[in-house]
Amino acid sequence: MSLTAILRKSASTVTPLASRIVRLGQRDYHCAHFSVMKRQVNLPRNNPSFIVPFLQRFCSAATETQRPSSTESLLRVIESEIKDAQENDDSDLAEEIPKDFPFKIDDNAGQQTVILTREYEGELVKVEVHMPDFVTGEENDGDDGNDDKEQPVQSSIPLAVTVSKKSGTCLQFNCVAYADEVTIDSISIGVSESSEDQMAYDGPNFHDLDENLKKGFHKYLEIRGIKASTTNFLHEYMINKDSREYMGWLSNLKQFIEA
Repeated sequence: MSLTAILRKSASTVTPLASRIVRLGQRDYHCAHFSVMKRQVNLPRNNPSFIVPFLQRFCSAATETQRPSSTESLLRVIESEIKDAQENDDSDLAEEIPKDFPFKIDDNAGQQTVILTREYEGELVKVEVHMPDFVTGEENDGDDGNDDKEQPVQSSIPLAVTVSKKSGTCLQFNCVAYADEVTIDSISIGVSESSEDQMAYDGPNFHDLDENLKKGFHKYLEIRGIKASTTNFLHEYMINKDSREYMGWLSNLKQFIEA
């Protein structure tokens, strides 16, 4: 046999063998790859202990990311305001009630007013004290040559004073307490409960009354406890209450926005 024939025969024998080896290797590779893939996707489909924590984490993250930026900005402003108010707040200091303060104080958190009560010679004196108003004098537009002078801040407290008789009738005074005086805006006479449907006469404008009559009513209130020492204490007390109520309002506002 020639050398060429021997080489041709050897090649014809090797080629099918090589093809079988390659196919066998491919089959083993695909089988191994499929086995790995199968192990990877073989998750516990019916095991809620795996699914529930994942969903909880996903929902929590989605909620945090879905909060509008405007809400986050508002919360930052509120928190900054709370911090500033806390740094400047001295409302927790106990107000020292003057020894001659004649009224019992009824102050409820969250309320706009404070109620004072006392008895005087068979009468019940009740004072409804409102939050203070602050006036800087900027509303005066007159040319007085003092435009460059800084106007002092003055506070005033609206008071509703009721003096009741045992018979059921009463005098009602609408007043404003300043640092050094108490002014009376109006006076009216209350009617008994049986005459509620009747229109009571409120009287003339207090400022139009005779000077002696006005002085007499001021003295009438002073004797019943509406005097300078009382109103000076009320100024400090109500300013502190305003600070406390503002802090509570900010905290409630923050809780609402965060909910």
